Amino acid sequence: MNILPLIIKREFLAKVRNKSFIVMTFLSPLFFVALMVFVAYLASMKGDAKQIAIHDESGLFIKQFKSNDAFVYQDLSAIDVGILKDSVAAEKYEGLIYIPAQVNVSDYEKNIIYISNDSPSLSFISKVELLIADKITHINLQNKGINTEIIDEAQSKVNLKLTKATGEETVRGLNEIKIIIGGAFGYFIMMFIIIYGNMVMRSVIEEKTNRIIEIIISSVKPFQLMMGKIIGTSMAGILQFIIWGIVGAFLLMGSSFFLGINGTPGMTTVEVVETAGMFSPELLTDIQNYVHEILSLPLISMFVYFLVFFIGGYFLYSSLYAAIGAAVDNETDTQQFLFPILLPLMLGVYIGFFTVIKDPHGSIATVFSMIPFTSPIVMLMRIPFGVPVWEVLLSIFILFATFILVVWLAAKIYRIGILMYGKRPSWKELYKWLRY
Repeated sequence: MNILPLIIKREFLAKVRNKSFIVMTFLSPLFFVALMVFVAYLASMKGDAKQIAIHDESGLFIKQFKSNDAFVYQDLSAIDVGILKDSVAAEKYEGLIYIPAQVNVSDYEKNIIYISNDSPSLSFISKVELLIADKITHINLQNKGINTEIIDEAQSKVNLKLTKATGEETVRGLNEIKIIIGGAFGYFIMMFIIIYGNMVMRSVIEEKTNRIIEIIISSVKPFQLMMGKIIGTSMAGILQFIIWGIVGAFLLMGSSFFLGINGTPGMTTVEVVETAGMFSPELLTDIQNYVHEILSLPLISMFVYFLVFFIGGYFLYSSLYAAIGAAVDNETDTQQFLFPILLPLMLGVYIGFFTVIKDPHGSIATVFSMIPFTSPIVMLMRIPFGVPVWEVLLSIFILFATFILVVWLAAKIYRIGILMYGKRPSWKELYKWLRY
């Protein structure tokens, strides 16, 4: 009788019957949506405007500073600088822009001081420097007899209209949307490889330390036990992902209905929302375009590829986690072996976010989407940009071929390490086990 299905069933049921698994499976999508709404709400909240004092002895720059929701500029040039410094020290003002009078206009470039208790943000510094530089430029042009009003009138602002080759209008930041979607898939794979891989490792360590493994091994081959744990846990993870995909699809369809993407004749949802005064027509149009672009992506094939790369990546890394669990007696001893496993996962995330978004079909992105230890993350980040099918299939083939090789090697470590007690193995000893 093949005992592998029984081990898979036992591991699968042990995971899916866990209360935390059930709760997180159905509440995680809702929690994620609620978190996004909460973050958006916090981002929309306006904090108190910061009070910035200005002491301009020259009188040339004071009109450059216009108050807004973030900063309120006050002209306090008539007050002594020492008093203003004391006020900043007492936190009555966020900071003081001190502009001493200069003989030459060019001297203002290096003699304007900002005084504050805390270091200002780079964006604030850049804005102040830009305002002052703009005024100095105008003064220099006037000194050369150039009419600055004509230059100001001649300046224009270009709003580039984006369309596809088919003539269909598209939106700005579409590449960023694609990398966010692909990055989310890749990040989920990394997190769940770590989570479920650790589950496999802890399960092996627990059975080994409780000496239950000695009884199990008497009737089960070590390879069957290892594969049963990996496959059973992966099935629980796939079930969780499928449920999340279904819930996410319903949430996406609900949002598209609310925004009137597939409206029917008559009064559309958009018109209803406009009548309620919730959004401006321009904002609603932008939202519609973005949702339309997201829905036009190959979401179904992306989800299928996600499952395939999740299975391959999980099998690959979980076999290593199982081998580590068999080689040690407690979780403390696993730290020296976990870093080499986590390093490729982190590398894949960094390569994806810093390379794929710039050149999704470049050499670096393509190579790392083929390397099996990084391909589950990098390839999923590339797929939204349109990857040839042969590249995806080749990446999947290399991933599963590497998995078979790694499982064969990990099984050797598992077979010997599962019955080893009281000794912390070194890398040299693990290499010896591979040769047995």
